[in-house]
Amino acid sequence: MGTGEQLVTIGAVLLGAMSTHLTNYAMERQRKKHELVTRWDSKKLEAYEGYVDSVRSCIFLAVQLYEHKEGLRESDKSEREMLAEMSDAGRLRGRAFERIMLLGGDDVVEAAHELNAIALKVDWQANGRIDGTLDEWRDRNRAAFRGINDFHEAARSDLGVDGSVTGEQHPERDLLLPSARRDEGTST
Repeated sequence: MGTGEQLVTIGAVLLGAMSTHLTNYAMERQRKKHELVTRWDSKKLEAYEGYVDSVRSCIFLAVQLYEHKEGLRESDKSEREMLAEMSDAGRLRGRAFERIMLLGGDDVVEAAHELNAIALKVDWQANGRIDGTLDEWRDRNRAAFRGINDFHEAARSDLGVDGSVTGEQHPERDLLLPSARRDEGTST
């Protein structure tokens, strides 16, 4: 084998080694990038789930307080205890919101801001900071659950989840309300 053939062979081996190295480097870099995205998506999902859970907890505590104050339902807890629970739940909602601010995309953060504003009105009517009728109360609760659905839409989009929680296949649903109470003096 001549010197020229040996140089071509050495060049081919070097070119093969270099292309193998570059291919491995690119693949490893892509793998790490995918791993990082997956890790952040997991953290986002936890944050989004925790936020919605805390918002719903606050709403349910507000409903409990409002119904107690309005004489719609009796409670074993005092109003003071319910207010303390609402305060704790509000603090947890605030912490969950901060995680959204750190991890969420622009649309998710905006949906969370809107949901917070709506949920606070539910809290405020329940604890008497703002006045309102039963119909206004129900409208505020409807708005809160629409806000949760809007948040879900933004979160799903941010996470790259296909589908929708609203639209033709998932029409808007109303509050589940008990049937009207009968007067105690009437017979059936």
